[in-house]
Amino acid sequence: MARSLAGFLVILIFVSICEAASLFQPISDSHRSAALELFTPDHGSFKSLEETYEALRTFEVLGIEKKPDVIATACRSISETVGSSSSTPKDLFHALKANSIADCKINEKASQGIISRLNAAVNGASSLLDFYYSVGGLVLIKDQSSKADVHLADAEGVFRSVKAFSQSDGRWRYSSNNPESSAFAAGIALETLAGIGSLASSELDQSLISTLKNDISKLFDSIEKYDDGALYFDDKLVDGREHQGPLSTTSSVVRGLTAFAEVTAGSLNLPGDKILGLAKFFLGIGVPGDAKDFFNQVDSLACLEINRVSIPLIISLPSTVLSLTKKDTLQVRVNTALGSNAPPLTVKLVGAFTSGTKDASLVESQELKFDTGSGLHILNNLPKSIDVGSYTFVFEIVLHEPEHEKVYVTGSQTKVPIFVTGLIKIENAEITVLDSDLGSIETQKKLDLAGQNAVSLAANHLQKLRLSFQLTTPRGRAFKPHQALLKLRHESNVEHIFVVGNSGKQFEIVLNFLGLVEKFFYLSGRYDIELTVGDAVMENSLLLAIGHIELDLPEPPEKASRPPPQSVDPYSRYGPKAEITHIFRSPEKRPPKELSLAFLGLTILPLLGFLIGLLSLGVNLKNFPTKAVPATFAILFHVGIGAVLLLYVLFWLKLDLFQTLKLLGFLGVFLVFVGHRILSHLAATSAKLKSG
Repeated sequence: MARSLAGFLVILIFVSICEAASLFQPISDSHRSAALELFTPDHGSFKSLEETYEALRTFEVLGIEKKPDVIATACRSISETVGSSSSTPKDLFHALKANSIADCKINEKASQGIISRLNAAVNGASSLLDFYYSVGGLVLIKDQSSKADVHLADAEGVFRSVKAFSQSDGRWRYSSNNPESSAFAAGIALETLAGIGSLASSELDQSLISTLKNDISKLFDSIEKYDDGALYFDDKLVDGREHQGPLSTTSSVVRGLTAFAEVTAGSLNLPGDKILGLAKFFLGIGVPGDAKDFFNQVDSLACLEINRVSIPLIISLPSTVLSLTKKDTLQVRVNTALGSNAPPLTVKLVGAFTSGTKDASLVESQELKFDTGSGLHILNNLPKSIDVGSYTFVFEIVLHEPEHEKVYVTGSQTKVPIFVTGLIKIENAEITVLDSDLGSIETQKKLDLAGQNAVSLAANHLQKLRLSFQLTTPRGRAFKPHQALLKLRHESNVEHIFVVGNSGKQFEIVLNFLGLVEKFFYLSGRYDIELTVGDAVMENSLLLAIGHIELDLPEPPEKASRPPPQSVDPYSRYGPKAEITHIFRSPEKRPPKELSLAFLGLTILPLLGFLIGLLSLGVNLKNFPTKAVPATFAILFHVGIGAVLLLYVLFWLKLDLFQTLKLLGFLGVFLVFVGHRILSHLAATSAKLKSG
């Protein structure tokens, strides 16, 4: 039972930590292991070039070296796609995306053909996705071919054509025929416009850029927020066939935002806290179980890692459970979202508050020491004001270099849930039987709640039972656990549970049996006594059998309530059943063997007489057919009759009734067929003889 209670408390701690959603962990080895499981090629290749790019991009971002070798098959597929005249701009886009990592060789002739086809697609584009694939393909071919001269002749006109799909709230439409707008489309549009800017042969009109920056600000005004500070975009009113979830929508916006910031001079005027909130959203997902979601998470974090807006820094803790007994140290790590090292900085503990309260901070601001070997910021000794319990620690990051404040974003303050555990001192435990009237002690037993107890008590309905003990924290303060319960279990398994109250350090409960006789259903006899004291921060939580008490209660009146029926374990019906012992009837006495054989001989005599009669009369074969076909049927008919007789013999010797009937059914059909044929022949022959 003690192990079960300990397991319950561990789960309680885990659930409590998970519910405190302000703690985020950067990308770790668990993501690398998951990537190898999610991106598994089928017979050396992925289903499409889009999936190939997503897998290769994920492996590249996570720095996975031992990855599946799909480059050769990818290059063959890329070569076929770029060389095919039937490939659409979307096909070329995904092929060039995959080639940006696979680095396959595309000959100059094929490159020129791709450029011509994509330029034509740009001129004929009528929807946002048409512009996205064609412009994106041109940007990719420009990056992959140093000799190719790739540019848009009328970049500003194309820019205006794409800008025509924008809406006043910062969202975008997919086409002029579709009235619905979405944040996902906004991300695609920003990435497309960034591509147009990189393909422009001259500088674009700055009024267009300013308008677009204003659209981005409006888009971020509609961003949604979780209680833990995570920010995300979601499309709730988009047509079902175009709907994207929060992860893919936010990922699209992040790609578009970072791509546009890369090709645009000046700042986008976005608060750094919003970029940090986006990073928290992606990290808060954990490890996605879907390959597409996994790629969106990793790729978006990679975009935030190198963006020109702000690079978010994430505070994480190796452990949020600290033991006063073990003298654990408070350790804090600061990294980028992908786990890269942070610039020189200082971590400060600026506050510590008891969870669920608004009291003043329990600590004064203090710096954590940086350990260059482990890369951790450490506070060796917890302040004396911190005792066992659940707290919210508030951390603040201070960058050492002023120029880093323009590159990195740390957020104002980070709140982290911390659980401080320890061994609770249990003292002055005793159990007493008291006289009801005078309150004098009838029986008193000292208890060792840290060890074994086997107390034996006796009481009647005119007496009381008192249990008392004291709980003290490692800092010497009073401790109130989540649970302090006293259980009395009758020998008939009827249980009664009572809450042990407290006043400061002192815990005490008094059971007046005179007032409890009805609750106890007037059941006299033995009651086992159990004490439960448990808490998430109590390292020595206990579920202890103290002993038993023999209760002598009065006889129940006629209308007294009866104990409720005890629940039956539903799994008990699957257990072993009682063994059934059966005695078969003794076999009846049989006649002697010789007598049985004599009767067998008598039953065979008629058969012998039949055979002798046949021999004496002779066999008449005059009517046996002479032609081949009728003769064959006649022979088969007689063979069938013989088979039936043989079947009777086998039934007598070894076959059962069902086997015999099954075989007899097949033989019966056979005999009916051949018998009908031979009898028809004999009837026809007889008719000819009579007419002749």
